[in-house]
Amino acid sequence: MRRVPPLVRALAFAACVGPMLAACSPLSLGLTAAGVATDSSMTWAIVKHVHAKLTEDDPTPCILLNSVQRALNARCDYHPGSIRAADFASSGLQECPLAAATRDPRLWRALPELIEKGPGVDKCNGSPLLALAESDPCPDFAAASPAVRQSLATLAESDPRAVRHDVFRMFSCSNARAVGLDHVLVTWLDHGELEPGKLSFSPLSALDPDMLVGRFGHELEVAGHTPEAALDGYEGTLPSGYETALRRSDWAALEWWLYRLPQLANFAPPQRGGQLGWVPLQRVLLTGYLEFPGAQADTVRFLLAHGADPQRKLPFDQGKDVVAFAAQMKSPMLALLQPRTAPALVAPAPALARADTGSLVKTARHDRNEAPPLRAARAGTEASVDSGTATR
Repeated sequence: MRRVPPLVRALAFAACVGPMLAACSPLSLGLTAAGVATDSSMTWAIVKHVHAKLTEDDPTPCILLNSVQRALNARCDYHPGSIRAADFASSGLQECPLAAATRDPRLWRALPELIEKGPGVDKCNGSPLLALAESDPCPDFAAASPAVRQSLATLAESDPRAVRHDVFRMFSCSNARAVGLDHVLVTWLDHGELEPGKLSFSPLSALDPDMLVGRFGHELEVAGHTPEAALDGYEGTLPSGYETALRRSDWAALEWWLYRLPQLANFAPPQRGGQLGWVPLQRVLLTGYLEFPGAQADTVRFLLAHGADPQRKLPFDQGKDVVAFAAQMKSPMLALLQPRTAPALVAPAPALARADTGSLVKTARHDRNEAPPLRAARAGTEASVDSGTATR
């Protein structure tokens, strides 16, 4: 019988065990070690080469990573105190470790130790918090430990580059307020970080609408920030405060804006690069624009009651107005926009809860924050409806 050449035997063996080696890293390591110890032939060298090709795209085993790489790898276990300062120089990251850990909530676990042992935040090319805000405008801060939340506050208070529109919005969002992280904004104000005229954004516009109508919004106005300055452009990816209030059908915040800047009922100027100005009455007709789709009719009524003009020309199509746009898209709001069928312009009922919950829970916050003239208008409307019902 003719002897089978070693190369053929090696290839046949690789074909048989290749899938097993590729799919089972511990087994492949064991086989490789055994091969090195017992066989130095060309056959085994070929098998090892084939195995290397089969597994070249596999992630590096955690045991082969240094302490910084393990801490910043979500699939590896992390033990507080395990990071060695010497490993920062060989992390192999394309960004500073603080930025990598801050942007990914799965890696927040290592933030306290990275701040303690690693290079300072000034060694990062940009604000780590800005990277977080751009990836998630309202992270689940409640899921983080108190030590991690303190680390996030430390990053905010020690890095002037963090004072940006999107970071400001993130620290004023509901998840931040729930765990007290909105105190970062108070610290910035107290330390003079929010001095008017020295920022690339308006704090009034960057502030979450829920905080705008509260004490902190008032303190910003007392500090010299004006609603007019909020119409200027800014660097950021999140929408302006007025647009955010409109999308949420937040009556209290919308009242705040329209009382100070009534022109916003008809036209909102562009605030980010490449944008055109926009007409709020047209924007709310778009499917998916409002956070609470069930509040669309109420939002249209609200804008009409505050001076919105259905005949307003659209910036992107000067030959078309809001009514024509609604007719073209066959919007159910068309009847509200046409003058001959327009209802009495009264304040709308509170926004409905999210449609996917299947409930019609009223937003009590809007009732509490509603301006007195609106409450009076609503009361009069309800009385008229009750009277008409009794007559019938």
